[in-house]
Amino acid sequence: MLILRRKKNESILIGDNIRITVVESASDGVRLAIDAPKQISILREELSIAEQENKSATSPHPNAIAGLQDSLKHITIKKNTTTDLQNKDADTASKAADPAPES
Repeated sequence: MLILRRKKNESILIGDNIRITVVESASDGVRLAIDAPKQISILREELSIAEQENKSATSPHPNAIAGLQDSLKHITIKKNTTTDLQNKDADTASKAADPAPES
């Protein structure tokens, strides 16, 4: 880690294309201006940490996915069985409601 002291309007260069300039210095913090190419992501550390925590919270554990898939298989099988029974009942009811064809 490199530790530097800079005054207002003084800059730090990182490589050939990143410039960090001290804009304001006060007792409660420092304001920095960062000039960098658009393809370089610049994010405050606390936001980066929060983003990583959110990503890990939304990524389920592999065992949880397998358990959910197993549960859904049972629900699908049960639903299909119920639907088949309902279709058979509907067929039986419509056959009973239809009058016999006249000869």
